Amino acid sequence: MKRTITVTGSASAKAVPDLVTLTLGVETRRETASRAYDDAGKAAAAVVASLRAAGVHDADLRTSALNLRADLVWVEGQGQKVTAYVASTNVRVGIRSHTQAPATIAAAVAAGGDDIRINGIEQGFADISPVTSQAQEAAWQDALQRAEQYASLASARLGSVVSISQHPLPGSPIPMGGLVRASAADALPIEAGESSVAASVTVEWELLNP
Repeated sequence: MKRTITVTGSASAKAVPDLVTLTLGVETRRETASRAYDDAGKAAAAVVASLRAAGVHDADLRTSALNLRADLVWVEGQGQKVTAYVASTNVRVGIRSHTQAPATIAAAVAAGGDDIRINGIEQGFADISPVTSQAQEAAWQDALQRAEQYASLASARLGSVVSISQHPLPGSPIPMGGLVRASAADALPIEAGESSVAASVTVEWELLNP
């Protein structure tokens, strides 16, 4: 019967991210649904126009949410009563330069005024494949070293590879939530740091006599 050994190797690779992905929200609260919807549209258009003026390409702009609802309160003797109508929308923005990101974000906040929200920010890679390849190669070396160690402990040596299974482990985004109001002169810095990409691979080898 053929003897085999199966080992899982894992590793990660780090690099300076070159893409800032921002989620901007626009929210308006008005007395009528149509007014809330119209004003949200105007604010969103102003925000998008400021992003385009800052050099963000259309391919890096995407509307990700649209909502219109009534704010309700319970009034004794009257039941539910509408106090206002709230319209909101989200825009995901890809900014391909860390040096330009703070000014671009500040300009969008200034364009949206009190109706804008910053719902999150992530830092990543426009092309993740080079970093992923580094992580995969390191995961393979980790699996190989583990397999060689176990084979030696079993008084055997590694033979041919029988099977390979890859298990990608995506990195986590860097969150920044809450409401932010600023002017272009008050741009908040965005530190790039390093982002990590992880990979895991399971490999089965033949076990041969030494």
